[in-house]
Amino acid sequence: MYVVATAGHVDHGKSTLVRALTGMEPDRLAEERRRGLTIELGYAWTTLPSGRRLAFVDVPGHERFLGTMLAGVGPVPAVMFVVAADGGWMPQSEEHLVALEALGVRHCLLVVTRADLADPGAALEQARTRLTTAVLEAVVVSGRTGQGLGELREALDRLVARLPPPDAEAPVRLWIDRAFSVTGSGTVVTGTLPAGTISVGDELALGGESVRVRALEALKEPMSSVAGVARVAVNLRGHGLPERGQALVTPGRWTYTDLVDVRISPVGGRRDAGEEWRLPRRLIAHIGSAAVGCEVRMLGGRVVRVRLARPLPLHLGDVLLLRDPGRDRAEVRVLAGASVLDVRPPALGRRGAARAHAARLESAAPDAASALRIHRLLRAADLIAMVGTSSADTKVGALSAGPVCGDWYADPEYWAELAERLTATARRYAVEHPLEPGMPLEAARHELGLPDRQLVAALVRPPLTLAEGRIMTGPAGLPAPVVRAVERLRGELAAHPFQAPEAGRLAELGLGSREVAAAVRAGRLLRVTDGIVLLPGADARAAEVLSRLPQPFTVSQARNALDTSRRVAVPLLEHLDRSGLTQRVDEAHRRCL
Repeated sequence: MYVVATAGHVDHGKSTLVRALTGMEPDRLAEERRRGLTIELGYAWTTLPSGRRLAFVDVPGHERFLGTMLAGVGPVPAVMFVVAADGGWMPQSEEHLVALEALGVRHCLLVVTRADLADPGAALEQARTRLTTAVLEAVVVSGRTGQGLGELREALDRLVARLPPPDAEAPVRLWIDRAFSVTGSGTVVTGTLPAGTISVGDELALGGESVRVRALEALKEPMSSVAGVARVAVNLRGHGLPERGQALVTPGRWTYTDLVDVRISPVGGRRDAGEEWRLPRRLIAHIGSAAVGCEVRMLGGRVVRVRLARPLPLHLGDVLLLRDPGRDRAEVRVLAGASVLDVRPPALGRRGAARAHAARLESAAPDAASALRIHRLLRAADLIAMVGTSSADTKVGALSAGPVCGDWYADPEYWAELAERLTATARRYAVEHPLEPGMPLEAARHELGLPDRQLVAALVRPPLTLAEGRIMTGPAGLPAPVVRAVERLRGELAAHPFQAPEAGRLAELGLGSREVAAAVRAGRLLRVTDGIVLLPGADARAAEVLSRLPQPFTVSQARNALDTSRRVAVPLLEHLDRSGLTQRVDEAHRRCL
């Protein structure tokens, strides 16, 4: 199926033309048929000479219903632009043209109607002059007499044949343009599905809530599955009646946001306004069938921050249309198109931050690599929800490298910079904390401002090493003063290896608590318990001495055999018990194992 929207000034024959092409009545409201004025969106369809099925979204032309017109055109890839031979180019023709420019519509068929009422030449020339960038072909017709309808059908066939094929695997975003209840079925919503596929039984998200597809119709025919581009009606289970402008989306594949940074493209006469041209602060932002109030802040150049009145499901590269409803009706109220550059923009509190951020965004593209240059680090799920890939691996996997750690992706330049910073940080820490074996991962994470310790671990590379949660800059070692202090202690213990010095004597030797801890970690001292330090291997040597005693033996016998005090003997025996070298027999006796 293909979908084309109408556009053009009020009362130029859009609905009459759709009626002549399809045999269907696009004006679905009694008031519309009574007044001969399209107020709401109308829908009709036909089969083209090639056999292709074509649906029309008939939009109102009256300036009071511009928002409704945008709701109909927004999700549609092609437009049939209608100008009456007896009316020529009119104010709403210009408004609709500017809207199409802002939305980036590049597939347009010009149709001059009412050729039976006036010479179409002048109107055709006017329209061709104004539609220079979009029109692919022009046809002159009369809906009343049927003149040119055959040529129009063939031209429509050629138009839709040029449309790029939609991606059936893309994440779904169906902007709702109608919603109603059907007795016995419940909620039904309709919209134009531009890409992706909806199937009966699918679980989608609507306004943050989960809903299930109960049934589907396309062109009044029941379907089990519908792929874009298509006009579709969806019967939902699990939701009340939504409003126009909400969207059915694939869960987890879109970023719901009320704050975006965009690059504006002025349209109409504003294209040449230069850097001094500024947007009004309060505007209406249109996308799909949504029309949301917003506030704009000029950041620098053509980069603008837009704060929306409610969150919308967006991707990088989406185009918002910015409209000023407060302008005089004689003026064109569509001001600019706004291409989304960032769906999770940072706070801009520091002086000059806005202009610097705008400069970074000037060359941004709607892809994963650009998102990473802006955000530097992103989880895979966030990256996919930003860029809107057709599959979880396509655009994310298209990066030159995969995830740097777990599901984290990083901008390559930033990742290389982090590695250099970690090396410098670890070396500085080693100088400032010479008695510690290395920099704790958590301290490095905090220093680098990273959200996950695993990222720090992934950055460790030679000459850095990682052991027991610490980053070391080289082989484990002790500062020279500590080595000398340990050697002095070794000399004192040479004759009496089990006479552990008290804390005061250790301090005199240069072995405070930090130095002792470092020496123990380096394997240069044996800590029996707090305050009791011996040389490495002293426990095995003590067990050998005790093995020569009559078994079992008492603490007093052990103290005498080891030539030490009770202060040392008791904790040393407990250490030997824990080490499996001795075993307590009863309250007073132990034996060697």
